[in-house]
Amino acid sequence: MSTIHPRITDVLSRTFKVPVAEILPESTMDSLDMDSLAVAEFAVVLRETTGVELDSATLHRQTTLAGLTEYLHASADGGAPVSTAR
Repeated sequence: MSTIHPRITDVLSRTFKVPVAEILPESTMDSLDMDSLAVAEFAVVLRETTGVELDSATLHRQTTLAGLTEYLHASADGGAPVSTAR
């Protein structure tokens, strides 16, 4: 994974108190017990952290962290974002 995955892990563990052992590439917002308000806040924090425009629709509850990482990586590189659906 790119350097983006460690950023995601840091945000989830520090801001949302998700145990690091639970933050896996195949994890979803739902599997991490992130409700809609937490997902919206996560989008804001990631936007501030990565500079990539995000909204809670992009982080829909079934998006895997691997898919999110791919999306952020493609967006940060200026490429067309890949699908985040898994």
